Amino acid sequence: MTASVDTTAPPLLRIEGVSRIFRMGEVEVPALRDVDLAIEPGEFLVILGPSGSGKSTLLNLIGGIDRPTTGHVWHGQTDLAAIDDRALTEYRRERVGFIFQFYNLVPTLTAYENVQVATELVDEPMDPAEALQMVDLADRAGHFPAQLSGGEQQRVAVARALAKRPELLLADEPTGALDLPMARNVLSLLERLNQAQHLTIVLITHNAALAGIARRTIRLVSGRIAESRINPEPISADQVTW
Repeated sequence: MTASVDTTAPPLLRIEGVSRIFRMGEVEVPALRDVDLAIEPGEFLVILGPSGSGKSTLLNLIGGIDRPTTGHVWHGQTDLAAIDDRALTEYRRERVGFIFQFYNLVPTLTAYENVQVATELVDEPMDPAEALQMVDLADRAGHFPAQLSGGEQQRVAVARALAKRPELLLADEPTGALDLPMARNVLSLLERLNQAQHLTIVLITHNAALAGIARRTIRLVSGRIAESRINPEPISADQVTW
């Protein structure tokens, strides 16, 4: 079950008329086409689509990694499409936590040290030990990535993102490299963070089996929102199967 969403509060993010076109020489490749989307505080949103549908591009725009070719990405009263690079970096550093498919842990650092690296980027970070406790890895703090399972490495990556105290957690195919039991473990963690911390989570995936875990699912096709669906009774992570 996902956290309840206060729909009376202003959206955390508003995407308005966003298109993203990549240019390769004289060829234009549209990745997103006139997308409108609001993301509510405390929402758990799944963005579903096949490879090439534009979901990673959309996540990069939401996370301040990229800018739209046209349109607006509003965070409060700030248009992320219009601010300078320094302000965009500050937004990305202070407001957003990222989780990727392939963990991106530093192999020569322990789990604790991998989390600690992220805490050096922000003014009021969480203690790395506290972040690891939140993902049930306090007893693995001194282990290196090679000594951890894939699911444990992904949980370290979640702890690293949480240590920044973000208001928005972006997960890019976080279960793509995991088997089903490990995937359920990571999804259960995200589910718990959404419920207990009221953390806003946007998860992108090509795996339709994950659509049911969120209150709302957006399906992208060829850079457009083809469907927006509310799940009145989201399933729990331990019910996910493929």
